[in-house]
Amino acid sequence: MYNKMNVQHFYPPRESFASDVAQLRVIELSEGELMPRNPRKKPVGEPGRAPRAPEAPQKNKKGGVRDEKTAVKPGKNTRGTAANNGGAPAQNGAKAARGGRRLPRKPAKQPVREAGKETNFAKNTPVRNEKTANETPRQKQKKQERRKGAPGGKLRIIPLGGLHEIGKNITVIEYGNDMIAVDCGLAFPDEDMLGIDLVIPDVTYLEQNSEKLRGIFLTHGHEDHIGAIPYVLRTVNTPVYGTKLTIGIIKNKLEEHSLPWKADLRTVRAGDTVQAGALSVEFIHVNHSIADACCLAIHTPLGTVIHTGDFKLDITPIQGEMMDLARLGELGNEGVLALLCESTNAERPGFTPSEKKVGKSLEYIFTSNPDKRIVIATFSSNVHRVQQIIDVSAEHGRKVAVTGRSMLNIVGAAVELGYMNVPKDTLIDITEIKRYKPEQLTLVTTGSQGEPMSALYRMAYSDHNQVTLGHGDLVVLSSSAIPGNEKLVGRVINELSKNGVEVLNDAAMAVHVSGHACQEELKLMQGLTKPKYFMPVHGECRHLQANRRLALEMGIPDENIFLSEIGKVLEIDENGARFAGTVPAGQVLVDGYGVGDVGNIVLRDRKHLSQDGLIVVVATVDEESGLLISGPDVVSRGFVYVKENEELMVEAKRVVQRSLDACLSRKGDCDWLQIKTRVKDDLSRFLFAKTGRKPMILPVIMSV
Repeated sequence: MYNKMNVQHFYPPRESFASDVAQLRVIELSEGELMPRNPRKKPVGEPGRAPRAPEAPQKNKKGGVRDEKTAVKPGKNTRGTAANNGGAPAQNGAKAARGGRRLPRKPAKQPVREAGKETNFAKNTPVRNEKTANETPRQKQKKQERRKGAPGGKLRIIPLGGLHEIGKNITVIEYGNDMIAVDCGLAFPDEDMLGIDLVIPDVTYLEQNSEKLRGIFLTHGHEDHIGAIPYVLRTVNTPVYGTKLTIGIIKNKLEEHSLPWKADLRTVRAGDTVQAGALSVEFIHVNHSIADACCLAIHTPLGTVIHTGDFKLDITPIQGEMMDLARLGELGNEGVLALLCESTNAERPGFTPSEKKVGKSLEYIFTSNPDKRIVIATFSSNVHRVQQIIDVSAEHGRKVAVTGRSMLNIVGAAVELGYMNVPKDTLIDITEIKRYKPEQLTLVTTGSQGEPMSALYRMAYSDHNQVTLGHGDLVVLSSSAIPGNEKLVGRVINELSKNGVEVLNDAAMAVHVSGHACQEELKLMQGLTKPKYFMPVHGECRHLQANRRLALEMGIPDENIFLSEIGKVLEIDENGARFAGTVPAGQVLVDGYGVGDVGNIVLRDRKHLSQDGLIVVVATVDEESGLLISGPDVVSRGFVYVKENEELMVEAKRVVQRSLDACLSRKGDCDWLQIKTRVKDDLSRFLFAKTGRKPMILPVIMSV
């Protein structure tokens, strides 16, 4: 068993994730209802606790009896019995305890949880909403009727990101006066986005319809699905729903951002259903390269829409259970209106290997290299991968040190929330590695994608404060390069090799398996759900097309398959499905603290500067007489080396002189803008004729 005090010693003290998340589970929500979980799912809570009788009144924390009107009643989507506070009913009979079929149970009464209104976290009581405080009963009735959705309404599915690109995943589901967003991720900048740190989706449509937005529902905790949350919550105040680990990671991220209001974070578990006006969102367990991943079944008045999120079929997962195929099959038998299915590995045949395959490779690596220090770079969010690294290190008597900001944050959160089990005295601080021999150490680091300034990048370029790599070190890249990052990864490998470091990657050994479904798993998802309409999501154009071909193989008519684009509206009603216009969408660039202040013009100027450099022309003119008092001076930056091109600079100065004389000789016929334009054009033509390059030219004409 792991010693909590030991772990706390190695991570900076901060508020407990576990306590925060526990607090989130008992808050009352205002506009949605958290329905019981799937009764087939094993409840999590105190073992052996007997289930409450459904007839008995349930008391709240203050001792009052909860109103019977707020209790959830059995219905179509009311499938579970476990209470939302984590209480665990005992299994029915010895047969259930042996894994046999459980007897049906009556659902326990649940507190009403609604999406869309502000809550007071400190007191766990709803905050008074001034807009609704004075509503008449009739007004409230009409509002509820609108929320339920009128027959014959239209369902709108609007991707705001994640199509024809990797990352930036966000999809809007809208019916009548109710709207939800699925995921809210970021993307990493392309090579031509000079100086840009992050790319986030344009959520203008959410801002314009904030009164309809009932919440953001997250499938899992990867950056391409949650990374934009801190930026979006600055302008859109809405509840955020996710599983325990996902919410824990987001809470940690929000500590680095100053929001204008306290974020409304709400924890759910696989099997829970959240009512959001006319929509109800059911969380269904799936396997992925991060714990607590779910797909979403969005129940609408027109039918059920399934958004798969990222998933794979892992028959032997490291932790937890296999994905809930039974529930997906049930939904398919009930009838699925539309399936939004991820497409990342749609070009790869077969099945994705189990994560346990990596564990066997790690065991071989550690056994074969007993005299080397082993450094393993992987995705910080892959908790199961890190767990396997810790386990095999402990078996071989090695201490484990973690480095890299995101790795420290996520591992710390996973340990505190119970998703990782660290053997006692195995985890050490990175500053303590000099106390141990190299063969006694395993380092777990970020930088598997070659990101500049990541921990592994700094190690490769001998810029890390605690770690210097060289002969006798083995670096394992336990990941595959994200499309577009191949050059960055190659650079890091080359630099490590120059320093005498041995490098292993997935090309040499099975040290990485994907977290995404391959072709046979994608077909299985389609076969189980049997959707009427199909929309491939999460991938570049080639991935979407490959997923479309799989849908055709599975018998979905071509006219029912929709290859959408960012901002394009798919409208579904009783008469069918069709594209119906567009909404504002695109990308917002994050540069330092600036969000959206860098656009195409700025990027074009940065590219221009990076390619051809800069020429600054400075001159002083007497405004009254029109005479040139000083200059012109020509300054070059990034264009040519002045000492080796003195003749060129002298000629350039003469060109500027002639341009100024021609303009100033006409006194009142030439304004300052015309003078600058003339100088810029004449100098640009001259430099291009001499060098074949077009540097950026900035004329600075001062008047006295």
